[in-house]
Amino acid sequence: MTESGKVATVSLDGKTATLPVLSGTLGPEVLDVRRIAADLGVFTFDPGYGETASCESRITFIDGGKGVLLHRGYPISQLAEQATFTEVAYLLLNGELPNRAQHDAFVATIQTHTLLHEQIRNFFNGFRRDAHPMAILCGTVGALSAFYHEGIDISNEASRTLSAMRLIAKLPTIAAWAYKYTQGEAFVYPRNDLTYAENFLSMMFAHPSEPYKVNPVLARAMDRILILHADHEQNASTSTVRLAGSTGANPFACIAAGIAALWGPAHGGANEAVLKMLAEIGSKENIPDFIDKVKDRNSGVRLMGFGHRVYKNFDPRAKIMQATCHEVLGELGVKDDPLLDLAIELEKIAIHDEYFVKRSLYPNVDFYSGIILKAMGIPTSMFTVLFAVARTVGWISQWKEMIEEPAQRIGRPRQLYTGSAQRDFVPFDQRG
Repeated sequence: MTESGKVATVSLDGKTATLPVLSGTLGPEVLDVRRIAADLGVFTFDPGYGETASCESRITFIDGGKGVLLHRGYPISQLAEQATFTEVAYLLLNGELPNRAQHDAFVATIQTHTLLHEQIRNFFNGFRRDAHPMAILCGTVGALSAFYHEGIDISNEASRTLSAMRLIAKLPTIAAWAYKYTQGEAFVYPRNDLTYAENFLSMMFAHPSEPYKVNPVLARAMDRILILHADHEQNASTSTVRLAGSTGANPFACIAAGIAALWGPAHGGANEAVLKMLAEIGSKENIPDFIDKVKDRNSGVRLMGFGHRVYKNFDPRAKIMQATCHEVLGELGVKDDPLLDLAIELEKIAIHDEYFVKRSLYPNVDFYSGIILKAMGIPTSMFTVLFAVARTVGWISQWKEMIEEPAQRIGRPRQLYTGSAQRDFVPFDQRG
């Protein structure tokens, strides 16, 4: 961040504030409003922080108008097509792609921490069998600080790194065990002879009574899903992790807070909402009527999995996910699943309909990921859990960056108060 040399002058009631304009590497310039309250006695108003930069970051850059997503400067398309998830994880955490020795050491460290403390097994028995896996994930991750005390000294760099590696390593185990628990199946322990994605699929679908061979096409698809969801700048859950972290909370609590924020259907639950929408449409014959309702603003019907809050163009992740989707469907020979057939037909119609094209309502990453995960046999209740497994590396990278920023301070947004002015208490017998 540098001062551009430009300033904005704001005057109010005879007072003047001179606000410097800051420049980053990419993206629009930013008006530094930190002096506006002191100089003018007013705050800025920006519900949802949609036009406000809340931090300085070197991790991820998005240009929604151009459909650009960069991790440490590398385009997401290059990373998803040429890198592995563990390479991307190293990149997000450390700023550069690893060489072979660095990558091998990084993977070996992750494998050291994939196992859970055996007493954590008892946590699962405290949940109902029909508990949502996100509830299990959120509660278990938050409790990790009760088991790993030596990694929660956030003032110590080695402790921060240790907690980061533990979280990246243990999230797939917790997530897979949450699935196994809800299915009434035996837990499957991690295998360190497998890649990160292969290991996760093994813990999800293997059984102790028989050998399990990971399908390489499905493993590569899972690896891409993890890469495409690894980080996405200052979204709701990432901002939640940073805000929680600004208080000095331990990293396990901060990631649990991010998981809770991700659980919302407007955020991490979007791909689950896609399949719910498809189920409500019912059949291909109902698509034209559904499309008409979407175009009618008064109908209240929304087209889930199309368009994006940030991207005003095609979601760059969606192009990769689209190709991956067809690879998976081809590998599995899926030809007679009504819901998947319906999704493919809806995609064909929507991407050519002038109404949606004109409004840049293209299929986003959630639309295709939902189709892929369903085809792989993963239930919809696990979709957001998978998102959390992938996003943990982004969350912990953002958390570390924030903690290591010298100018970091506790988050404390302001408000525009519209309630009652000061008034005096009225005793019971005098109230109307």
